[in-house]
Amino acid sequence: MIEKEKWERTFREPLDEPPAHEPERQYYFMEKARKYIQEASARAGRPLTFHVTTFGCQMNARDSEKLEGILKKVGYVEEPEEEKADFVIYNTCTVRENANQRVYGRLGQLGHAKKSNPHMMIALCGCMMQEPQVVEKLKKSYHFVDIIFGTHNIYKFAELIAARMESDRMIIDIWKDTDKIVEDLPVARKYPFKSGVNIMFGCNNFCSYCIVPYVRGRERSRDPKAIIREVERLAADGVVEIMLLGQNVNSYGKTLEHPMTFAQLLEEVEKVDGIERIRFMTSHPKDLSDELIEVMGRSKKICRHLHLPVQSGSSRILEKMNRRYTKEQYLALVEKIRAAVPDISLTTDIIVGFPGETEEDFQETLDVVRRVRYDSAFTFIYSKRTGTPAAAMEDQVPQVVVKDRFDRLLKEVQEIAGEVCAVHQGTVQEVLVESVNDHDPSLMTGRMSNNLLVHFPGGEDLTGKLVQVRLDECRGFYYLGHMV
Repeated sequence: MIEKEKWERTFREPLDEPPAHEPERQYYFMEKARKYIQEASARAGRPLTFHVTTFGCQMNARDSEKLEGILKKVGYVEEPEEEKADFVIYNTCTVRENANQRVYGRLGQLGHAKKSNPHMMIALCGCMMQEPQVVEKLKKSYHFVDIIFGTHNIYKFAELIAARMESDRMIIDIWKDTDKIVEDLPVARKYPFKSGVNIMFGCNNFCSYCIVPYVRGRERSRDPKAIIREVERLAADGVVEIMLLGQNVNSYGKTLEHPMTFAQLLEEVEKVDGIERIRFMTSHPKDLSDELIEVMGRSKKICRHLHLPVQSGSSRILEKMNRRYTKEQYLALVEKIRAAVPDISLTTDIIVGFPGETEEDFQETLDVVRRVRYDSAFTFIYSKRTGTPAAAMEDQVPQVVVKDRFDRLLKEVQEIAGEVCAVHQGTVQEVLVESVNDHDPSLMTGRMSNNLLVHFPGGEDLTGKLVQVRLDECRGFYYLGHMV
């Protein structure tokens, strides 16, 4: 019997005092919250429902799966429509200013819905909650919010629910930082056949434009044995593809008592039977080692896709960004990767309009795009984040100039990506079938190793299976094909 089952059995009859150690403590509070939910459901005459809305990155998406696992454990039932749910959770992102504004706007609408639902609770968590000015604004203007917590203590969700059920006041639990990693808590996966796996938390890079290290905390790596145990459990449960997650996976292992490189971890993950595909993100170019490139080159399971954010093609701007590599070093790294993995699909992130960026700097970025020829690129207009060094820099670029550069970059990226992606037309590729097509129910949608989407005729019974598909026609960023 695994440890988690022992805890669940132990806490069916709650103790008078919660255990001191994790995760036993959280299973105690899950049982306590479950009894409160049962009582509230009886009063309502129906099961209480929840809806989690996730903003931001894959790390947030994985955190939301943990929140949903706890909610289901304590007795809530998922509700697809936010306004109809009894418990609404926003897992927030704060990388860009407009993400914050979206949350405030939707929160205002939710306040109206709460007035007509006496059972409704609202919780806010994630990166945005780590900003003190955000919490002050919520306390002042959104007093109908029930629970506010941050990125470091998501594992305490059941404890916070129980605390709110015992109080009429807003519960706020924000930690500035932590070195704690709590294992073996419930998770409700979005897909039965693929899953994210956190291998580390936090970031030590402090790029001058980025707020993530301030809201996610310092780097801390999970124990490799815990990671492998989780991957083995996922494989036993039918998962065939995993995505190893971290703000910078290439620096995995540096905080462990017995250091281990990311390349070494990948080799251990590859040994797990049942796992057919391994993905990972995000990779910081400055930490991408020759060892990792070698492992990728000989691996049978690591997907032929690497997300390698460049951010700018100008060495001068890269220095201001505190990226710690030059344009020339980045291009040399790309050459090395392509020599080892010739069929690699490269994608990237690019910021336009960083403070002090000149037309010459922007032309350097276009030069990198033309030389690397990315399969796709996430292009962003620079967003000033209070508290970061870049926010205080002089020479903020006028918005009209930024918009013009952004449009030119986007046109270049899309033209090149269309050409790069079309090279697979007429070939047969292995595709992991993910879902029925959103627009045509006679088609299934799957993903190739290089992360490109493929739509082809088939039935829903193919979901989660790896099939061979001939790519008949490239439509820019996706293919139409048929099974062979």
